[in-house]
Formats: sequence, C-alpha cells, structure tokens
Amino acid sequence: MADRVLSTEEAKGAIRDIQRIINGGLTEQLQALDVNGKTLSDPNKWDGPLAHQFRSDTWPQTKAALEKAKTELEELQQQLTKIATNIFTAGGGS
Repeated sequence: MADRVLSTEEAKGAIRDIQRIINGGLTEQLQALDVNGKTLSDPNKWDGPLAHQFRSDTWPQTKAALEKAKTELEELQQQLTKIATNIFTAGGGS
C-alpha cells in the first residue's frame, strides 16, 4: 500500500509564509536584540541596581533563549528548501 501524499494550497501558503517571515527580517531582529542587550550589559553605559540585575540575571537568560531561537531558525531555514521541494512536487505546484 502506498503512502498518502497530499499538498494543499494552504500547506503551500504556509511554507511560503514561514520562508517570508524568516527571510523578511526575523533573524535580523534577533541580532538587533542581541546588540542592544550587550549595550545595556555594559556598566560603562548603564549602571545601578536594575542594571546589575539585568546584567547578572535577565540578559544571560534572554541571550541564551535568543541564541537557541536563532539556531532553531537556521535549522528550519535549511529544512524549508527540502520541505518546499517535497510539498510542491507532491502537489504539482511551483
């Protein structure tokens, strides 16, 4: 028995939307967050009790989450070409 192959217009649109979101600046926005977080982590640019809390607690956790998101987006980006090829071939689309 053959496996079912289905590729709806909705699925094709979802692939295009994901590609557009990633290519449309999401990665650059994550990079901008990192740059600004580094600025706020510099005691020569911002200091005081809240700045210390940001440097020691908030930013390290946030930076780790941003790095994880960036890595996962890069992996998704690599898979999108394969996914798009498979889904468009299955559905006969372009």
